[in-house]
Amino acid sequence: MKRLQIGTSGLSASEISLGCMRIAGMAPDAVDTLLKTSWEAGINFYDHADIYGGGKSEEVFTASVKRLGLQRSELLLQSKCGIRSGFFDFSKEHILTSVDKILTRLDTDYLDILLLHRPDALVEPEEVAEAFETLKQSGKVLHFGVSNHNPSQIELLQASLPMKLEANQLQFSITNTGMVDHGLNVNMEIERSNDRDGGILNYCRLKKITVQAWSPFQHGFFEGTFLGNPKFPKLNEVLEAMAGEFGVTPTTLAIAWILRHPAKIQPIVGTTSPERVKQVALASEVALTRPQWYEIYRAAGNTLP
Repeated sequence: MKRLQIGTSGLSASEISLGCMRIAGMAPDAVDTLLKTSWEAGINFYDHADIYGGGKSEEVFTASVKRLGLQRSELLLQSKCGIRSGFFDFSKEHILTSVDKILTRLDTDYLDILLLHRPDALVEPEEVAEAFETLKQSGKVLHFGVSNHNPSQIELLQASLPMKLEANQLQFSITNTGMVDHGLNVNMEIERSNDRDGGILNYCRLKKITVQAWSPFQHGFFEGTFLGNPKFPKLNEVLEAMAGEFGVTPTTLAIAWILRHPAKIQPIVGTTSPERVKQVALASEVALTRPQWYEIYRAAGNTLP
């Protein structure tokens, strides 16, 4: 598995991460197989959030790590906070309390990265800065980032922060390409030219912020995978044919398509299938050409001007 640096943090992370959102209800032996498979495939970066399974996902992960005998020093652990029942909360008190609970559930002294999960309309950047500085000075969090934030929201936070934001987790897949669509349709009076995110992809590249792609197999907003989905006949036809040329599966190709982008996007793969993890890991060795990347993009229903 190839490595990438998260932002300017110096962290050497697997270019593919295992997302742990869905592991809360899995049997212990199934979790062990999933984590063992991911580790043996070269994945060292694991993504969590305090709301995943109501915190249960972090506990299940920790128990499995102990059974497998994995060393904390060899793992990169990321978690997120800020989503509460019916509202978002970036208050200093909530951030500090959330991190303490996360550390307890993960049974670790520190997080490699903490992300603020979704923008809080009532955010007070100075208060976030105080929380981050407390966490940094105490050694509880080494690096920080955000999730689902646009450029101006990041700038607002960054203006008060004493440390750089290193990552931004955003939805991106072959069928969720808003981050690139408007850049291909500049100055055109069509729907696809609308910039809905403030040019977040180019912004992150300029600021050396790693984009982490969540739901890389999903279409819509958690509407299901596009792989093998009859709603996307042309896309699946192209993926099947091209996967055959590479000797891999469409699952592998879907991740290779994301990895091909020069922004060095890190896919967060939330599968609970060990077999799919193996297929995903192979994407690190698949190099799509420019024509192949655009062929897949067009097969998903995207048109070029």
